[in-house]
Amino acid sequence: MRNQAAIIGTTTWGTTLGILLAQNKIPVVLLARTEAEAQLLASQRCNSRFLPDAPFPDCLSVTSQPQCALQQAGLVFLAVPSDRLRENVRQIMPHLQPGTVIVIATKGLELPTARRMSQVMEDELPSEFHSGICVLSGPNLAKEIVQGKPASTVIAGRDPDSTQKAQNALMSRNFRVYTSNDVLGTELAGALKNIVALGAGMGDGMGTGENAKSAFITRGVAEMTRLGIAAGADPMTFAGLAGLGDVIATCSSRLSRNRYVGEELAKGRSWPEIRESMDNVAEGVNATQGALVIAKELGVEMPIAEMASRVLFEGLSPKEAMAELMGRPARSEW
Repeated sequence: MRNQAAIIGTTTWGTTLGILLAQNKIPVVLLARTEAEAQLLASQRCNSRFLPDAPFPDCLSVTSQPQCALQQAGLVFLAVPSDRLRENVRQIMPHLQPGTVIVIATKGLELPTARRMSQVMEDELPSEFHSGICVLSGPNLAKEIVQGKPASTVIAGRDPDSTQKAQNALMSRNFRVYTSNDVLGTELAGALKNIVALGAGMGDGMGTGENAKSAFITRGVAEMTRLGIAAGADPMTFAGLAGLGDVIATCSSRLSRNRYVGEELAKGRSWPEIRESMDNVAEGVNATQGALVIAKELGVEMPIAEMASRVLFEGLSPKEAMAELMGRPARSEW
């Protein structure tokens, strides 16, 4: 019986998920990129780079060998940057066992195609693995969760048995897990909310106030939902944890990387300059480009994503972007 879990990615979120599973008495193996990293994590018994105050539970181990991480794993979580998911899937594919439940904890879109993470997985894995693919998304600021603060998330998948297995593994007194069958909507919501967070951060950096921020978030959720509906998602997903819930957390918290990028852009820093100063990835930047690819294919208007893209890549200032959004023609809200 394969009752072990594996975490692919020693990111803040990957480490947090590993700790959550181990706290539930599930044996967990964290797969590091190099043997040196694996030895460091194993000797320190914590991820000193991202979570120095979160010691590893006894049943969490570390390896750099995919075969060792996966040979007994019935549950695999991937928590790597979206632009590295495909290469990680290729690395682990030969070692995955039939019947494995695979949970994607990455929120993003792959460029230049705007492929969702589950689509990337299906591109790379044989069809017998597809039914076990799930996605995890929600208002999940890892540093709060690893401190034991209450939080919730949603796991979406096509196979109810797979989503329930992942739900049971993660559910705890402080971490409430819901399930969904809307993989498309859950993934789009998780990627698109980061674009809204970029804009909310710009507003914070410009001091536009709470009225403006509230209005901006509301219109951002409307924009997310509009694209989701056109793509075939359930609109209710965008009112749930993966949509509105994640938007609220990402747009308001000082722990949000995407909100931070927006705030720094409002201070006059360029995206390349900001990127060089960050340890973690701000997925909203690539998601902005990916969202516009999907929007063009589906004929959907996305003014917030367009303005974010122009600020990031075309030199438009956040103040000019705000003025253009405020100056759009009058219309009915719905």
